[in-house]
Amino acid sequence: MADTDSTKKNMSRQQQRDLDIEIGFLEGVVKRDRLNVEALQLLGDDYTQRGRYEEGLKIDRRLARLCPGDPLVQYNLACSFSLTAEHRKAANALRKAIQYGYRDFEHLRRDTDLAPLRKQPVYAAIEKEIAQLEAELG
Repeated sequence: MADTDSTKKNMSRQQQRDLDIEIGFLEGVVKRDRLNVEALQLLGDDYTQRGRYEEGLKIDRRLARLCPGDPLVQYNLACSFSLTAEHRKAANALRKAIQYGYRDFEHLRRDTDLAPLRKQPVYAAIEKEIAQLEAELG
């Protein structure tokens, strides 16, 4: 997911309006074609950029049903759970993302969407699993 904290701070009113227009357009696309994965992914990202985390979570849950086994979908779901303070669910989704092949650990460690999760005790175990995987991958 996008680096939402800095995105919101640096977004001008015009950029916010443009994003709102894009959201409206994508909502229309998704209303006409409920299975349009690309539109759903863009809409989920846009909701998150605007701080509409519950709506973003709803989209990410839908994508997880449409794209089971997709590591990026699970990663984004983990981000949404983290942003909505559902830390146990965030940890489970993040573990699934890694299990399904997510390997951008550098991004994972600095993604502000996961900052709430990283503050939780459960994250220490995930970091340990990641370090072990990195050692195995060389």
